[in-house]
Amino acid sequence: MKQLSFILLSAVLFLASCEKEDKARTSGTDTIDNTTYQSTTYYVYGFSFSQGKIVSTMNNPGPDITVYVNKDNSPYRLTLQSNNLNPSFYKAGDYADEASAKTAFDNLKTVPSVQWTDMADPLAPNQVWIYRSGDEKYTKIRIVSTVNEARQLIAYGECTFQWVHQPDGSVTFP
Repeated sequence: MKQLSFILLSAVLFLASCEKEDKARTSGTDTIDNTTYQSTTYYVYGFSFSQGKIVSTMNNPGPDITVYVNKDNSPYRLTLQSNNLNPSFYKAGDYADEASAKTAFDNLKTVPSVQWTDMADPLAPNQVWIYRSGDEKYTKIRIVSTVNEARQLIAYGECTFQWVHQPDGSVTFP
């Protein structure tokens, strides 16, 4: 009986000590903005498709994309930017309404051979974009909504997007 108790106790302790590795999400809907924070340096939060979550530009690895308000033109324009030093965006289409954009997003199954641009510019609801990371992994993005306004005299931008990431580097989306 003592031996059985010892075995059961050992098994329970072993199972309790095992770490479960959380698998990163490969799809979802998220929101990022251009709010600037400060600690010892300035930083913003963006989105990492490989990690499946919002991360700081101070993280290593940092985000794949961040929202930027382009103040060079009037009215200001929202853009998505990447930090991988490569042209990384392709606009697959602008759509008249949410239903059309959802259908196009859902029907986008492969990455075509395209001319990539440095940023997703300008952003607007009901667009579908493809993002290419620095290590040739692809994500399709549907822009759900945007906010582009002045808050306390500072240009504020926000983007809500639906996304599906292909972590294996193939050009086919699940």
